[in-house]
Formats: sequence, C-alpha cells, structure tokens
Amino acid sequence: MDKITIFDTTLRDGEQCPGASMNIKQKIEVARQLARLKVDVIEAGFPVISDGDFNAVKEIASEIKGPIIAGLARCVPKDIEAAAYALKPAGKRARIHVFLATSKIHMEYKLGKPKDEILRLAVEGVKLARSFVENVEFSPEDGSRTDPDFLVEVCKAVIAAGATTVNIPDTVGWAVPEQFGSLIKHLMDQVPEFKSGKAIISVHCHNDLGLAVANSLAAVKAGARQVECTINGIGERAGNAALEEIVMALKTRSDYFGPITCNINTKEIVRTSRLVSRMSGLIVQRNKAIVGENAFAHASGIHQDGVLKKRETYEIMDPADVGWGQSELPLTKHSGRAAVSARLKELGFKLSESDLQEVFIKFKEIGDKKKFVYDDDLIIIAG
Repeated sequence: MDKITIFDTTLRDGEQCPGASMNIKQKIEVARQLARLKVDVIEAGFPVISDGDFNAVKEIASEIKGPIIAGLARCVPKDIEAAAYALKPAGKRARIHVFLATSKIHMEYKLGKPKDEILRLAVEGVKLARSFVENVEFSPEDGSRTDPDFLVEVCKAVIAAGATTVNIPDTVGWAVPEQFGSLIKHLMDQVPEFKSGKAIISVHCHNDLGLAVANSLAAVKAGARQVECTINGIGERAGNAALEEIVMALKTRSDYFGPITCNINTKEIVRTSRLVSRMSGLIVQRNKAIVGENAFAHASGIHQDGVLKKRETYEIMDPADVGWGQSELPLTKHSGRAAVSARLKELGFKLSESDLQEVFIKFKEIGDKKKFVYDDDLIIIAG
C-alpha cells in the first residue's frame, strides 16, 4: 500500500492565524497530543523569529518521541543555523524545512531577484541545511503560481543539492483542484526522483477559496505522498487544509483513492481538535466536518428515522472512529415520530399509539417555540 506522510503544521502555520499564538507550555501540550494522534511530522515552529519559538522547537525536539520534528527556515544562513541548533535534541528525527519564493510576482516585487539567483540561493540553502541534518525539505513558496517549467528546474536542482522532500505550496489559496492536480502530475512526470522514490513530493494548501482540502486530495490522486495540514484547518488568513478532513476522506473513499494508508490514530481526532481549540482560543464552528458538534447530529425527521433503522443510511463514517460517541438525534421542530418515540423509550416511557400521538402533537407545539426540545420538556409532556 502507498503511504501518505501526514505533516502537521498546527504549531507553525496554524499558530500564525491572528489571535492563535500559544506559549511554550501550550505548544508542548499540543505536541504531546499530536504524537498520540500519530502524525508523521510535527513542524514545531520557525526558530529564528523569536526566542520563544526557538525554545519551543528545542523543547519539543527534546521531549517528543516518535514523529519527525521540523523547523522552518528561509534560505538564509542565520535561519538555517537557528533551526539546526533548535532541532539538535531530535537527533536523526530532525528535519530542516527551507523555503524560497519562486513565482514571478514574488521574485519581482518581494525579492527583486532573477531566476538564476533564486536557483543559486535555493541550492545553497538546501546544501547548508543538509550539512546539519539528513532530512531536508524545500518549499518553492507560491508554487502554484510559479511557471511549471521553472518549478521543474527548481525541483531538480534542490533534489540534486540534497532535498529529500519537495513541498509545493498553494501559498495564497489560488489553485483549483483539477489545475493543481495537473501541476503535481507534471512534476511527477518531469522529475525522475519523484517517480523513483528518491524524493517525496508534498503539498501545502491554503483555504482562501475554500479549496485547501480538495486541492490536497487532487494532489494525492496525482502522486503527492506528503500532505501538510493543520488541526481544525487553522492557519494564515482563511486557514490551511484540515488534517481531520484529509485523513477521513482518504479512509472513507478508499474506493476512489486506492490502497493508500496513513499512520493517524483516528480515534484521537476529536480530542486533538478540542485541545487545539482550547489552546489557540479558536472556536470550532458547529457544522465543521468531522469535528464540529453537528458533524454527526441529525435533526430532520426523515433522517432520524433512517439513522434509527440503519445508521449508514445517513452517515458515511462511524462517529466512534474519530472519537465521538454515538450519533446524535437532537429533537427539534423538524423531528418526526420515530425520533420522539425512541427518546421516550430511552427515558423509560412505554406509551400506547394514541398517547404517543398526543405527546407528539404537544412536542410539535413546543418545537415551534424553541430551538431544541429537551428531555425535561418530554418528561413533562409525557408525564
């Protein structure tokens, strides 16, 4: 089976979400849970940007066992050296992740450098990183808006310099699935090391158009074998691809994606989501896929009746598989007799058909006045 490497960047890109910054203690607590979740790579931070980030990366590298620990660096010696020193406690599990912009708009307006200079800096950055660690990842920033042929040239150059993973970022969330998948296929076809397995092609998608997960999955279908993502999809601007959605999409739709596996312990997903929400201060929306409170809740009477008869009629995943309990059937004005009858039985009531009908009429009257009809309401009606 093909293995997908899950690279979690909650503690780096996720924390860059305005208002989501965490202190060292909080970062370590999240890192411990990410290890329990069994992510393959934890990007612990950007060591050069502050003493706090440097120390957080160093402590995580020292304490967390199991996952690879990565630190981000620009293709600048001081960045790479800071990452190397912070990651030193991780030993052979250390990865330096270097990046440099390659799109025309970034080269012209942000960096003011021509293509040949970008290639030189990328190669030098990778070589310097490789002098410290064996595991080096290179990201051509704004990869989705980079000229595809230049991107091929960059990939070949950094792999020759020692990069073991090349990550293609959709930095500004510009890509659409079909086009992004085609770009990854183009790189797979043109860079022999991706096909041979000498180097892994990775993707890192942002959610500005709400397509981060869709783009990541299109890339996997096209040959990408590492996906960079965050818990709850937190991150810069509109966020990153959500780890929980990618993992469960691959698992649930194995008929489409084929025999692909990942190491994630899915039963830890909800616990991880809630911890990250608490540590970052970012509330998870109720209708968020997989981890939102409504993800396995059914309010429509038709749906509730179907779930009571066979859960799979309206659920494509078992809530227990991601760490929830059983499916929820909240009672609202949309609920039908089947759900009301089932809840009454759970509460200990045994009603005749005529009594049930009377209760159901009163239930509908209350449902028109409230968002939810609670157990106490049912007990009063039925009593």
